[in-house]
Amino acid sequence: MPAGFYSGTDWEQTSGPQLNRYFEQADLWPQGLASEIDGGDKDVLAVASSTQPELHPVLAIGERAFRPKNLTGVIVKYEGASKVLMNIAHAFTVRQYVVNITGYSGGAADAWDGSVEAGQPVYVDDSGPLAAGITLSLAQTNESASQNPLAGYIFYCQDDYDDSAFGGLNSAGLPIVHSSTATVEFLACVLLTPYSAW
Repeated sequence: MPAGFYSGTDWEQTSGPQLNRYFEQADLWPQGLASEIDGGDKDVLAVASSTQPELHPVLAIGERAFRPKNLTGVIVKYEGASKVLMNIAHAFTVRQYVVNITGYSGGAADAWDGSVEAGQPVYVDDSGPLAAGITLSLAQTNESASQNPLAGYIFYCQDDYDDSAFGGLNSAGLPIVHSSTATVEFLACVLLTPYSAW
């Protein structure tokens, strides 16, 4: 289980495209205090320090009432206590924690995917069964049966590609195979499609 949003140096899996815009933290979800979130606690976004690394979650932008048509993006950097710079470019690729939940019943996960494939949809999910530090799942609806905003699609990571002049894939890290009967948090690369629900 992750202790926080993704903070590795390899979160950026493509150099572009870049469409960076500033947003107020109050307009982003799911993050913040438990009282501000539907379904459970997530990590509080904070400026990087000697004890806190820069964090790069994929989040939804705007009120939850807009769902599933919320804009989505990935945090690039923090500006003071309340503003963040987010990349909202279509087809930017990031490494993120994702959970294999595909459905809920009575507020609990009741369906899981045991083999995650390239091109599989990934959603911003504010459900309680997701651990702190995870904002993405494979579930089209959350634990309250509200539609989740589409964040993007499972994609190949940079190290799946051969750097030789001939191009092509190395031995790809897909599909990602794990339990199909229990919740599993895994690292995957996601090709972001922040406007695809419009």
